[in-house]
Amino acid sequence: MHRHRALLILLGLFALAAVLSLVMPSWLRFLVTVALAKGLVVLSLLLLMRSGLVSFGHGLYYGLGAYAAGMSVNYLGIGDAVPLLLGGIAVAGVTGWILGFLLARYREIFFAVLNLAFSMILYGALVKSAALGSTDGFGLPRPSFLGYQPADDMVGLTMYMMTVVVVLVAGFVVHRYLRSARGHVGEAVRENELRVEYLGTSVYRLVHAKYVMSAALAGAGGALTAMTSGHIDPQVAYWTTSGEFVFVAILSGTGHVAAPFVGALLFEAVRTFAFSYSPHTWQLVLGTTLLLVILFMPGGLWSLFARTRRKEAAR
Repeated sequence: MHRHRALLILLGLFALAAVLSLVMPSWLRFLVTVALAKGLVVLSLLLLMRSGLVSFGHGLYYGLGAYAAGMSVNYLGIGDAVPLLLGGIAVAGVTGWILGFLLARYREIFFAVLNLAFSMILYGALVKSAALGSTDGFGLPRPSFLGYQPADDMVGLTMYMMTVVVVLVAGFVVHRYLRSARGHVGEAVRENELRVEYLGTSVYRLVHAKYVMSAALAGAGGALTAMTSGHIDPQVAYWTTSGEFVFVAILSGTGHVAAPFVGALLFEAVRTFAFSYSPHTWQLVLGTTLLLVILFMPGGLWSLFARTRRKEAAR
């Protein structure tokens, strides 16, 4: 019964997204597509934060996903969005699996800063690489979609719908994982890691598995962003990009898998309109808005929804 309900909710959300796409102007559809893609990276951080871990360097996997997609187009001649997405997920996931053997041993600030260090190593390598455009990066041609090549004015819509599908599937999988026994054990690690070890569960293996899942999600976000914007540069792996994801994760809260996407949409909307109406002070406007949200909703944006639910349940 629960699975049927979840499936109906997914279909309902997809239908809603499809209807909204018909009334949204192209600029807004682009903004929403990028926000949802970045929301996947924030969702990947939620996985880690549920276990008490924060990564200051997830721009590493976001960048790997983006560059994997771009290089697959330019060097391998792959022009379809689906294999480009899968390639970005695979490259980020495998890298996360390798680095995870080291990083799963660390906690707190050591875990956070080590991730940042690896991210900056990638950034430095990309900046020095003339073959990849150095600081200018390079462009991507419009992809096809399972062999279908939409008209120029339909590419944005098709990319939007593909991103919605990926987000819904990823959100459903992460939701099911967090509600599973392994997901609950992850929360127990955050509270008392030693007791989890005494219960016979390997915390090291659990954190390693979560880290690989997190890396793969971030890679998916990077690949989708690259295909949507049609351009990649080393900024995707810079520390400010990683910090932005952490900030949105804190802004969103970790109460639900939908929270990262709500936070990412709000962040991109505020930044876009602040830059449009106040180009010289947009960072001040953005910072003030986000500071107010954090001050009045310390549990993140999702605490507002949780509070409303509790009030309705109390009636």
